[in-house]
Amino acid sequence: MKKNILFLLVACIVLSCGSKPKRPDQRSKFMKGFSTYYNTLFNAKDALNSEFTSRDKAHKDNFYAPYIPILTYEDQPLGSDLGQSSAFAENTMKIAEVNNSPSRNGAGRAPGAPPGAPPGMPGGLNGGNPNSQLEQSGQPENKGATVLEIAEAKALKAINKYSVIKNGEEKNKKIFDAYIILAQSRIYQNKSVEALDALNYVFTHMKDDKRIPLAKTYQAAAYAQLKDYHKAQEIFAQLKTEDISKDYKKISSIYYAEALLDAGKKEEAAKELDNAFEVNTNRKLKSRIAFLRGQVLEGLNQNEKARESFMAAYKYANDFEFEVKSQIEIAKTFNGKGDYEGARKYLENISEKGTYGSRKNEFYYALGLMANKAGKKKEAQDLFKKSLKEKVSDQQVRGLAYYEIGKDYLDKNDYIGAGSYYDSALVAMTYEPSKVLLKEQSINIKKISKNYYLIKKNDSILTLAKMSDAQKTDFFSKHIAKLKLKEEKEELERRRAERAKGFDTGDYSANSIFANSSNSFEDFGTSSKGFYFSNTGTVSKGSSTFKQVWGDRALVDNWRYSKKMSTIDDMKNEALGVTSAPNPRRFEPSFYIEQIPTDVAKLDQLKKDRDTASLGLGIMYQNYFTNTPLATKTLYDLVDVKPEEKVMLQALYEIFNMNYEKNPQIAERAKSILLKDYPYTSYAEFARNPKNSSFVKSSEDVQNEYKKAYALFEAEKFAESKAVIDAAILQYPKDALVPKFSLLNAFNTGKSSGKEVMILQLEQIALNYGKTPEGIKAKEMLNYLKSDLSFQETDNKGNTLQKPGSTPVQPNSQTFNNDPGSVNNQNNGQAQKATPTQPSPVANSAAVLLDESTPPPTQPGNTPGQKPKTQAPAKPK
Repeated sequence: MKKNILFLLVACIVLSCGSKPKRPDQRSKFMKGFSTYYNTLFNAKDALNSEFTSRDKAHKDNFYAPYIPILTYEDQPLGSDLGQSSAFAENTMKIAEVNNSPSRNGAGRAPGAPPGAPPGMPGGLNGGNPNSQLEQSGQPENKGATVLEIAEAKALKAINKYSVIKNGEEKNKKIFDAYIILAQSRIYQNKSVEALDALNYVFTHMKDDKRIPLAKTYQAAAYAQLKDYHKAQEIFAQLKTEDISKDYKKISSIYYAEALLDAGKKEEAAKELDNAFEVNTNRKLKSRIAFLRGQVLEGLNQNEKARESFMAAYKYANDFEFEVKSQIEIAKTFNGKGDYEGARKYLENISEKGTYGSRKNEFYYALGLMANKAGKKKEAQDLFKKSLKEKVSDQQVRGLAYYEIGKDYLDKNDYIGAGSYYDSALVAMTYEPSKVLLKEQSINIKKISKNYYLIKKNDSILTLAKMSDAQKTDFFSKHIAKLKLKEEKEELERRRAERAKGFDTGDYSANSIFANSSNSFEDFGTSSKGFYFSNTGTVSKGSSTFKQVWGDRALVDNWRYSKKMSTIDDMKNEALGVTSAPNPRRFEPSFYIEQIPTDVAKLDQLKKDRDTASLGLGIMYQNYFTNTPLATKTLYDLVDVKPEEKVMLQALYEIFNMNYEKNPQIAERAKSILLKDYPYTSYAEFARNPKNSSFVKSSEDVQNEYKKAYALFEAEKFAESKAVIDAAILQYPKDALVPKFSLLNAFNTGKSSGKEVMILQLEQIALNYGKTPEGIKAKEMLNYLKSDLSFQETDNKGNTLQKPGSTPVQPNSQTFNNDPGSVNNQNNGQAQKATPTQPSPVANSAAVLLDESTPPPTQPGNTPGQKPKTQAPAKPK
């Protein structure tokens, strides 16, 4: 027996020593899968899981963005283990926020790729190491790697070491998990192309695997990240037709809905979110899906359905923040027709319960929105003001409350009051897109405010200048009495505030040791100088010094880092000439009287500045806020005070231009004044025959007519070209090429009839088509042509008469050169680029602030400017 055992042992040793090692594809599939998971793939999953966990802890929903993401960072599928977890992958909207190294696409088979791998397959560790290419290129190596890069490297290592390919098919089923982890880690690093490369290997070598729908889901997500929404939707639509497991349906429906939303297909996204809400059972996911669906429906103006969706979000919410924001959205989508009192009582009761009490400011804001929808404007404003008095739990909500109050002032045409609240809203808001939009409105209001206070100041001065000396003395005596009363009240409040700073229980009676002491606590032992803030002179001097060094700064955190916008009060004080330091003569009537100008020229200039500011104010009401009634009233008030002719013409033109289509009765008065008092101006011509300002797309026939007219112009057949243009404009008055025809006609006129007639036609183009490229070009040309135009006396034969001592005029000193429509600028062809012409009143006064990007139509050429590049009309292609 012993001999047999010994013989068998020797035989086993001999056989084991003489056998060849098996190739990788001949090894046990079970052992391969076992080694893959417990050696490398486990570490890749663990790295990916730790990354998702850390991201989830740092994640905070932005409820003020257009849409929230459905999936948070902790809810990720690790590989293909969807059956073991109810968590899902991060949404594609947040994938784009991960901005790591750019994609690196290899050509051919990567080094270290599994045997039999096709060209382009992700290969060994060198291909996945983010530092390997840096080493080859000589660049300094980055110290350390991100967790996602580690997960990617581990997945590549598992693929390289344990892949078993036989007859073009992957035999190690765990490699599927490795490729999914590889795709995930690359997608979250914003390397979508490389992720698709990894997934293509799965479709090629594991096409019969039951987990292919998961790979297709990530493939579609990668295409969506690349903004190839058409390809992504094709893949999702195909998945919907297949019989896939419930777990795969859950993740696919979420990704599909978000891809549709990214593509701008809101209606389809809302339907797919309905499906996602039904198939998912996790309460957190259902709540987030319902909230997102409510946001989408609200954007589609389906407020009733959106409100139901937000109610579902509140019902399933397992997060306090989510509950509060859901209630605010429910209030925002209130249609005003339901039970307002019941809804208000419900929200008020919630705000009194437990931890909800810390969010009273948000609930009051929501109640204010509901009151606005119910038509209770006064009650809404009271609720918004209540919100401001409560403890701040969300700075953005505080800013929105300021905005709603300011908006109410704006609706009442009180732009100054609105501006003050908009300034406060900008300081409080935290969501940058909202601040950008509001900042533009705030800047426009400040421009209006500057003009408003300049008008107010000049009106006051002109009124005072008309008073007698006795009336002036009486007026300022009353003003001084009010000023003394105000300063006494302020001083009393200041003393009370000082005593309230930590000395409430102190003895301030006559028997107190502090009562008559010259070295009291407030002096801090420096009896000669005293407490800094108790000396108004020192404070005003310090304030002036601060402004000289730092400029106007708002009272906000980090005020040193960037200059903040000045407030409405700053604008008011600057316009009215109010200084922070009080003048010692402020209680003497003579101090004010001697500042009133008496010179006629100065008073006339004040009147001109006041009228110019009024013109700008009316134009800004229309251009910035499309407030035609207020703009019309402001400009008619200006017309009634009889300004100088240039301002009068501009005001009448603006009134007629903004009203002749929609309010012809209001425009009729301006038209009659133009035709009666200024019949030979370009404005009167415009009032007689205003051109169409809305055009249709140009047809091929009209384009051919323009080409024909332009060819005649180039052949110097100006009369024939003009005839073609007149016929085309008469036949196609609403065509988009009408402004081009008009400009070409002006060039014809300039060549045939001279510069003066050309100027008249350019004026009409500038008035009729002021906002078109042709209108802007006409203004540029007029800006130069009118500045060069001068009156010359001629005899009966047309010869120029020279004034004594003048320089003889050279013939053809200003003629048209060979380039049609361009003018010799006497500058060796070095023409300067010109800006669109502004109205002359604007150029003569800094009071009017107009939008430079869209200058209003003007009496062209009143203000000399730079010499433009006067070019011929665009040659048709």
